[in-house]
Order: sequence, then C-alpha cells, then structure tokens
Amino acid sequence: MNAQTTVAGVILAGGLARRMHHQDKGLILYRGRPLIRYAIDALAGAVPEIIINANRNLEHYRQFGLPVVPDPSAHFDGPLAGILAALRHTRADVLVVLPCDSPLILTEHVRTLLAARAERDADIAAAHDGERLHPVFLALKTRLQDSLQDYLAGGERRIDRWLERHRLVLADFSATPHIFTNLNTMTDLTILEAQRER
Repeated sequence: MNAQTTVAGVILAGGLARRMHHQDKGLILYRGRPLIRYAIDALAGAVPEIIINANRNLEHYRQFGLPVVPDPSAHFDGPLAGILAALRHTRADVLVVLPCDSPLILTEHVRTLLAARAERDADIAAAHDGERLHPVFLALKTRLQDSLQDYLAGGERRIDRWLERHRLVLADFSATPHIFTNLNTMTDLTILEAQRER
C-alpha cells in the first residue's frame, strides 16, 4: 500500500441471526467479552477508522465509541448491504470487511488481506483458506460503491457473484484455516469456548 492510501474497516453486525434465535450476535459474550470486541481489536491494530454496521440495538453498539451505520434499507439485505452502508460513510480509499462472529481473527490477518490487495492493486482481496472462499473477509477499493449500489438495486444479493465482477485476488490463509470459525449457533459458541479452555 502506498503512503497515500487511506484505510477504514467495517464490522458486519447487521444480520438477523436466525440460528441464534434472533439474538444480536455481536453483543453475545464469548469468553466474557462481546463478540464484536474481537473484531474491533483486530481492526484497531491495522486501520485508523472503524465503522460498525448494525440494524438493531444501535445504542448498545454506540457504547463502543465508534460510528454505527445501519443498512440503506430496512429489509436485512445481507452483508453486501452492510458493506454499502460503510462505503457511503467512509472517505478512505480501501475498506476492510470483517464479520462480527469470528473471534479468532487477529490484526495480522487483517494486514494479510490488505497486503494481498495492495500487492496487485486489485479491486478486492478475499480470504481463502486453501479449500474455500470466505467472502465476508475482504479488502476492497471504496470506488466500487457505485457498482455495489447498482448490483443491490437490481435485486442481487449474492456476494460471490458481485466479487467476480471485479479484479479479485485471493489472500492465502491456507496455513490458518481455523481462524474463520464463526459462531452461528449457541452450540458453536459452547464448542469453541470448550476448545479454547484446553
């Protein structure tokens, strides 16, 4: 990344969490801390600006001292809507995207994403664990805002299809696939907490 490139980060916490009985995932405690705190800490070591995308419990999220931006619509349109909300908010050149429910992500992993994008001056870098793509772990140019807005306005929601429209590079996380463990159910949470106690 050159010296002129500015970077922001967004944490996606705007989903309905149906498999968590509609609890607000970012506020659920993991090892005594809200899940979103892990994403905040990961970003804080790598980017100067952090945005939270949330559609519920906005006052709770504001207590973290960061800007909280809801989706452009009230329809819970998925992660792309949260990314668009952040693109509209920031003036940075590059936006890093993390979900709120993957507490094993660290600052070094954020830096890997940023480096992968910068190395080839790609539009987007997406995380890949050697077997599968993780499309909500991204670093993308903010000038893609119009493209994303048009894609959503056309009724599209699938994130992988939108990524394929742009110059995409894969950030190699094949040595650390476990970091993408995400917590979709309370059982997932219990299992991960038990594993980390060993």
